Amino acid sequence: MRSYIKELFKKKESEKVEVSGWVHEKRDLGKIRFLILRDITGIIQITALKDKTKEEIFEIMDKIPLESVISVKGSVKESKQAPGGKEIFPEKIHTFALSEERLPIDVSEFSKTELSKRLDYRFLDLHRRKIQAIFKIQSTIATAFREHFIKKGFIEIQPPSIISSASEGGTELFPVKYFEKSAYLAQSPQLYKQMVACSMEKAMTITPVWRAEKHNTVRHLNECRQMDIEMAFAGQFEVMKQLEEVVKYIVSEVMDKNKEELDILKVKLKVPEAKYLSYEEVVKLLKIKYGEDLSPEHEKLLNKKFPDTIVFIHSWPTSLKPFYIMPKNQDPEAELSEGFDADYKGMEISSGGQRIHIPELLEKMLKKKGLNPKNFKSYIDSFRFGAPKHGGWSIGLERFTQVLLGLNNIREACLFPRDRNRLIP
Repeated sequence: MRSYIKELFKKKESEKVEVSGWVHEKRDLGKIRFLILRDITGIIQITALKDKTKEEIFEIMDKIPLESVISVKGSVKESKQAPGGKEIFPEKIHTFALSEERLPIDVSEFSKTELSKRLDYRFLDLHRRKIQAIFKIQSTIATAFREHFIKKGFIEIQPPSIISSASEGGTELFPVKYFEKSAYLAQSPQLYKQMVACSMEKAMTITPVWRAEKHNTVRHLNECRQMDIEMAFAGQFEVMKQLEEVVKYIVSEVMDKNKEELDILKVKLKVPEAKYLSYEEVVKLLKIKYGEDLSPEHEKLLNKKFPDTIVFIHSWPTSLKPFYIMPKNQDPEAELSEGFDADYKGMEISSGGQRIHIPELLEKMLKKKGLNPKNFKSYIDSFRFGAPKHGGWSIGLERFTQVLLGLNNIREACLFPRDRNRLIP
């Protein structure tokens, strides 16, 4: 039976094993040949001595191309020089699939292939331990998010990915052919999670969303995954506290469960602190013009002032927030809102706040934003039959992965990115 490489380091000297994986590296020193074999759990050295190894095995070790898939049967040996302190002396090698000799991209640990070409061959780029480490950590992030809120009694929902009109107003949408009707790919689960929270009180989801802005930056994708919550009887401060707690939990889980991956990526983490500031306080702190949004440079400056801290910026001007964010005191003419942003490690990771649950106020705010309430009739009507105060937020899974691991480009944190120019693989 096949053993995973990680298990082999618990085996005793001369114990017989069988292991399968990819040829990660190879070296020929004349009378000694080495293969480094890799599977999802790690790497191990296969060592063949010309005088002590079957001739056919010694010969095939020189001919197997990198990234070929093989199985090795042999005995475990202690070795101070081998990675991890153990190696395998091969007695039988079986080839499952030979790779072509010339790889289209460099998949070594120190690959210098540019990102665009690596993404063209993403299926091969995923052979690299560094890339695997990113997505192992991303899996922990999503799992921790889900576990945290399920333990808190949140209901996991699956909102629709096809909608009839804009969820957030101004954002461009991707149209889709839907029988005889006009439809679009969903830009947010916003309206649906609100509907659920107004009946089942606490909702959470991890769901794909699509945004058709024609941007091309290192922090945006046109398709991404969002981690969202919505909860009844909550204002902006209650939902900010939920965000603080889950981020701290996620970071602690990554630190606990992904030590090896963090080492591979050379990333050191600590559970962040939290700092709460009003928009007005941030304007004074950063010496920016009142009524302006924060630029990426401002976010980086906040990180310098508050390193290893989630900075919550609350009570934003109504003019800078979407139509569904509650204005202060439920006043449509209020200058300030019940909306917030959260910045971490120099980048915005979330925005949210208290929602408008009063139909008449929602209609006024839609008109104020230049939107037609008729296009949001079913959404507005959902609050006419007993809707409580409620609030929520979203965190982009890829954005959070990028921020946490200090990646230069969000595409590094997406398995198969979709941006303005990329639809394959």
